[in-house]
Amino acid sequence: MGSLPFLHDPLENTSSHLTKALDTEEFRKQGHMVIDFIADYYQNIEKYPVLSRVEPGYLKKCLPESAPYNPESIQTILQDVKDHIIPGLTHWQSPNFFAYFSSTATTAGFLGEMLITGFNVVGFNWVSSPAATELEHIVMDWLADMLQLPKSFHFSGNGGGVLHGSTCEAIVCTMAAARDQMLSRIGSENLGKLIVYGSDQTHSTLQKATQIIGINPENFRAIKTTKSTGFALSPEMLRLTISSDRAKGLVPLFLCATMGTTATTAIDPLGALCNVAKDNGMWVHVDAAYAGSACICPEFRHFIDGVEGANSFSFNPHKWLFTAMDCCCLWVKSPSALINSLSTNPEYLRNKASDTKQVVDYKNWQIALSRRFRALKLWLVLRSYGVANLRKFIRSHVKMAKIFEGLVRMDNRFEIVVPRNFSLVCFRISPSAIVSDDHYDGEEYNMVNEINRKLLEAINASGSVFMTHAVVGGVYVLRCAVGATLTEEKHIREAWKAVQGQAHTVISACIVDSA
Repeated sequence: MGSLPFLHDPLENTSSHLTKALDTEEFRKQGHMVIDFIADYYQNIEKYPVLSRVEPGYLKKCLPESAPYNPESIQTILQDVKDHIIPGLTHWQSPNFFAYFSSTATTAGFLGEMLITGFNVVGFNWVSSPAATELEHIVMDWLADMLQLPKSFHFSGNGGGVLHGSTCEAIVCTMAAARDQMLSRIGSENLGKLIVYGSDQTHSTLQKATQIIGINPENFRAIKTTKSTGFALSPEMLRLTISSDRAKGLVPLFLCATMGTTATTAIDPLGALCNVAKDNGMWVHVDAAYAGSACICPEFRHFIDGVEGANSFSFNPHKWLFTAMDCCCLWVKSPSALINSLSTNPEYLRNKASDTKQVVDYKNWQIALSRRFRALKLWLVLRSYGVANLRKFIRSHVKMAKIFEGLVRMDNRFEIVVPRNFSLVCFRISPSAIVSDDHYDGEEYNMVNEINRKLLEAINASGSVFMTHAVVGGVYVLRCAVGATLTEEKHIREAWKAVQGQAHTVISACIVDSA
């Protein structure tokens, strides 16, 4: 790939070959090439180390210092993707990817993204693309039915749903709505008194949202959880914390309850928490980013019992409902609360349809003005697989997680740290495999954590598997999150063999060092 400085005679530009920016036949030809390239990538994905092995700054050494002056062929560009970009990827779609929570990919999701990009509409209001708005309206009600959300979250029940890019956007928008509702009652001069509540297991996006909408960082409460409650937020601890704040003249504003925390998939008790919040006039948002998808299966729906007491609910189909990034579903009981906080109505966007108030203008339900036609890919996924198959996909991941859990339990060197709720298994080398005393001291406690940290480092360095960790109650745990679309039972068993092999080396080294 070559490049030239941007010091050229203007006359040179007029004589250079003009390439059409959108040529349908060239698009057809190059499109086939790109699809073949991606298909080949997936066919060979297991040949790559799951976690990228490049060093920081590697790409600058591979690419020119400036953009090319003349066009380059798609063949040349794809060769550079193969040679320089793929080595710098962590392969999230690898069947051996067990880190974080997966971002699931499917044929329907890919095709939906192609259609979205192909149409390239900017559906900020109804008139800018009626189909984009109306399909989103329909798909969000479909999903609400699949999740058995209360009627108050459906458009027909005066609620409604919107597609965002991420949970962070959803929480920022709902917290802004809660803030403005509260300040309309108590006066804007009391902004500094507003308090936001979560637990020490709540996703960090809550704290970020708090900062973005202008809440004093000191007014963010991350309530401590314990192993005795499964690291779920205790309603009693919430009530005590709120009482303490009220005694100081502070104003409870917003509670984020989580259905499936990032660290361990802990389940906050929604019903009891919503009761506490209701007693204190607070907005409740339920973050089910990962585990919400599982609630389309009847056997998991009980985990969101009590959601009828919440003001808003969100989950991410791009995590576990086989819809490509990015896609976050947000439902609210009171769309007017969002609209009142997020609306702008410049003259250049005025139109008859919006003026009638009979249509949804989604620009008023989100932060940005512009928006993607995300409903199209979600619609393709739902239609291409149907609810029955989507449930089967989710259940297969849960089944594989159970298999991994069983393998862990069969090896007395390991222990399961917290109960498994969905397709995440939290485990570690047991202290009993390292120290003999059941009542080990602080130094030995730290040593156990350090050995598990070394185990994870060794597993990931092998390239065959990628997992991540969490620290809960001071305990360092390894997380095996099953969720990649291509993962099969054989990958689970191979992953466990990789863990066992690295554990043998790490424990042996520990015994030698302590001898």
